[in-house]
Amino acid sequence: MKKFKVNCLDMNHPRGRGNKGSKIVSRRDFLKYSAMTYGAFTGLAFLAGCAKDPVTGRNQLMMMSREQEIGIDKKQSPFQFSSDYGVTQDTALNQYIDEVGTGMLSHVHRSDMPYNFQCVNAVYINAYAFPGGSIALTRGILLDLDNEAELAALMGHELGHVNARHSAEQASKGQLSSLLVGGLSVLAGTQGAGLGQLTQQLGALSQGLFLSSYSRANEREADLLGQEYMVKAGYSSKGFVGLMEMLNSLNKAKPSSTQMLFATHPMSSERLQAAVQRDRNQYKNSRSFPLNRERYMDKIASLRQKKGAVRKMQEGEKYLAKEEYDNAETAFKSAIQQVKHDYTAHVLMAKCLLIRENSSQALSYANAAKNLYPTEPQGYFLAGLSNLAEKKHSRAYKDFEKCDALLPGNPQLTFYKGYSLDNSGQKEPAAKNYAAYLKQIDYQSNKFSQHAYKRLKAWGYAN
Repeated sequence: MKKFKVNCLDMNHPRGRGNKGSKIVSRRDFLKYSAMTYGAFTGLAFLAGCAKDPVTGRNQLMMMSREQEIGIDKKQSPFQFSSDYGVTQDTALNQYIDEVGTGMLSHVHRSDMPYNFQCVNAVYINAYAFPGGSIALTRGILLDLDNEAELAALMGHELGHVNARHSAEQASKGQLSSLLVGGLSVLAGTQGAGLGQLTQQLGALSQGLFLSSYSRANEREADLLGQEYMVKAGYSSKGFVGLMEMLNSLNKAKPSSTQMLFATHPMSSERLQAAVQRDRNQYKNSRSFPLNRERYMDKIASLRQKKGAVRKMQEGEKYLAKEEYDNAETAFKSAIQQVKHDYTAHVLMAKCLLIRENSSQALSYANAAKNLYPTEPQGYFLAGLSNLAEKKHSRAYKDFEKCDALLPGNPQLTFYKGYSLDNSGQKEPAAKNYAAYLKQIDYQSNKFSQHAYKRLKAWGYAN
């Protein structure tokens, strides 16, 4: 990383009276490069060596301790959950998810991990696990499950990844280059060609952060463990077969909402056939165990009432990915008409309108999102971007400050706070934010860092 020197921020310095901040990029570029790139940019002191796989007993290259797994989880999972529009505000639904997940913990190999189970508001189809035991399922995948046994199978599979230490093992092999980088992108949640290209430039690495390097061998082991855990918890192994049939069908159809799922969880007909064989052989006695379909449908009834709106949001994300913004806006508008108080729908609409450079309307939807979910950061971030585009710099600063308070650790927010202050004529606090930003970011790495360095240099605080 290239270094530069920032002088002591003496606001009485004779060169401290620079020009007021000017517009540095177009609105489109401003959005294009404005990643909410969160993460721990400090290094972890991994302890190299071999360890025993807690499941198989085989030797693993393991450079991460249990405490480090838990620490990474605690630091990174909040960013991923926020990237997926936060944990659902449907308390009863989330309690149900937790109940099913917790019901399997007495049968896992690493029962001492601090597990938690969440339903997140994202509408794309996925489930994922962090190495310390944080497990999340999206609203999109819950709507594609048919019964509680399939839900238990899905969570059992994610528990399998945690118990076999797949994330830690892959990291130890150097296959998780993004290990220390979380992400909360303006465009997170869509993975199509159009937005995929943009999210790469934005550094939106949060979705699939710990899953992107899972191998087919990892998936097979997680399947084996997941089927074992759910059967031991009292569910029919037909639930696991049903899950595999559903995933295999989606994999063949390849809908846009599953791109992240299969990028992080490689699917094959071989996985389905293996599940069928286990059901016919070692778990044949579980066939009389319950699937609990009626219970599942009852417990997710509140979500099923929103199914039409969720499908519209999925449709809108597909159009966003194709850069078909008229169709995307129409789909999101339809979703909001169906579920007027859905946080995710308002955030998606705000994103679409920002991309279309309609910052005034985007601000309206972002402010609505803030009111709908006051403790979730994305609404504030989008409101901040919209206020900047509207040249309401003081209001933008308050939104970015609130966002940073809710989920601290994003250097890009430090820049935006500095930029808002700069354009409000508050040079001293702006300079401090710019300097703090450049301590974490290469000053030549992007337009924002270049602008921050240029302003500090003009004011006499950088050489």
